[in-house]
Amino acid sequence: MLSIVDAVRADIVAGVLQPGTRITEAALAERYGVSRVPVREALRGLEAEGFVESRPNVGSTVAAIPVDEADDLFAVREALEIATARRAALRARSLFSSDVPPDDWWRVRRGLEQILDDGDAAVERGDLDRLVELNERFHLGVAELSGSTTLGTLLRQLSAKIEWLYALDAFSRGKRLWPDHRRILAAVDAGDVDRAAELMGWHVRESRLGYLSRTAPREVVDELRSTPPVVVPSAAAAAAATGATPVGAAGSAS
Repeated sequence: MLSIVDAVRADIVAGVLQPGTRITEAALAERYGVSRVPVREALRGLEAEGFVESRPNVGSTVAAIPVDEADDLFAVREALEIATARRAALRARSLFSSDVPPDDWWRVRRGLEQILDDGDAAVERGDLDRLVELNERFHLGVAELSGSTTLGTLLRQLSAKIEWLYALDAFSRGKRLWPDHRRILAAVDAGDVDRAAELMGWHVRESRLGYLSRTAPREVVDELRSTPPVVVPSAAAAAAATGATPVGAAGSAS
């Protein structure tokens, strides 16, 4: 069941609540069947996220879609998803190098496998709406595998902002990038930290390029296409290249 903040955010992203629409605690409380207290808290949270604007003597309105921030939002997502893929692979490597991974890890991992199977079926059917939903669930699942609640929360908020951008774009995002997900997950499973980060970086970069190719000058897109995502080598990889011992790694198994 969605929380009130998630429900209001979803309605904003879906266009049920249009930019500029005045929203009141009373109207939202009635719409979602709750008291005004959780609505008030939800509006505060959504204002902090940039989905709602509040002004004295005016009240709250749905904010404008942040088109001018599009590339910045994609850039932040690129860095964030590289971090989640790196952490997920590092955690997998650690779990498989000792005891059997815990049940909660396997639950998330099995869920990702099902998402990939469902996505393959959606590609076959040409069901792009379903593919969009499964794409978001995959990326949030990788964040969950990373074990970082902070990264998962940030990604969830950022994903909603980017989905909101697509509300203005009638262009179908298509299915070309869906096969990337299996390669990313394979690198995570293998504990290949830098490979997982690199694959995720390019995957998100291609989405970024796809959006900007329809909204930004060609020279901006060309420059971005020729510049690889920033994937800093892991401490272990850097140490292997130099012969040094990573900080905190002394005495660990090779």
